[in-house]
Amino acid sequence: MPARNPSAAKDRTPARQSRETTITSRENHWLKVFRAALQSSHQEDSRVGLEGTRLVAEAVRSGLAIEAILASTTAERVLASLLAELDRPTLVLRTTDKLFESVAGTETPQGIAALVKPRQFAFDDLLHGIPLVVVLAGVQDPGNVGTILRSADALGASGAIAARGTAHPLAPKAMRASAGSALRLPIVSGVAIPVALTQLRVSGVKIVAATSSSNPAALLPDALDFRAPVALVIGNEGGGLPPEVERSSDALVRIPLAEPVDSLNAAVAASLLLYEAARQRRGRK
Repeated sequence: MPARNPSAAKDRTPARQSRETTITSRENHWLKVFRAALQSSHQEDSRVGLEGTRLVAEAVRSGLAIEAILASTTAERVLASLLAELDRPTLVLRTTDKLFESVAGTETPQGIAALVKPRQFAFDDLLHGIPLVVVLAGVQDPGNVGTILRSADALGASGAIAARGTAHPLAPKAMRASAGSALRLPIVSGVAIPVALTQLRVSGVKIVAATSSSNPAALLPDALDFRAPVALVIGNEGGGLPPEVERSSDALVRIPLAEPVDSLNAAVAASLLLYEAARQRRGRK
């Protein structure tokens, strides 16, 4: 986070104008809203629940519109630090540790959460520079989804597509696994996989599908040119990619494995392939 003048942060008017209220009832409307946002596996595209110091701080740092911040008694110091960084007023809700625990989605809550409005991205937002797009085709574990997004963000991907049938990238578990990357990386979700691949191909992006290590038609990662515009397609944890997706791809890629192992976790496989793409794009041989 860029260095700031402490006195200037304290004098920032929008933070002082934030509305504040104390919640003492479990039946409070806002507690119900936070409970749904932090505990549900389903996610609204218009509102995201974030829990924990790291994610809430990332939302503030990224300049996202924050609808409300909920803080427990033990998080007062964290709350004060976050309010000093806010550049616009928001609703600040204080409550007890016990009531916060009743809405938290984690086993050891840190006492701080926020409701934010995520950025909305269009397909063209994924294609900046020389595109490297990760396409999640039926990745159902939100932890895997979040981990893939974190690797994509760290290794220079231009964006991601969470195709229909994939766990929502902004769901609480996916968000925590992404460590904030899901807030930064351009992501388009809910599109049918045939539509996504057609749009990518029309845009001049090569479709590379990750397949099992035993597929003889697949190339090794270093045999592919990841320096060109590429979309890397990652399939379901158990079933992999549908046969029609593999057939329609421009190339197949496999990670060689030692026997008797015949497959890797989807997030591990995606991360290894993204690393190879980053290695090639840095110009290393």
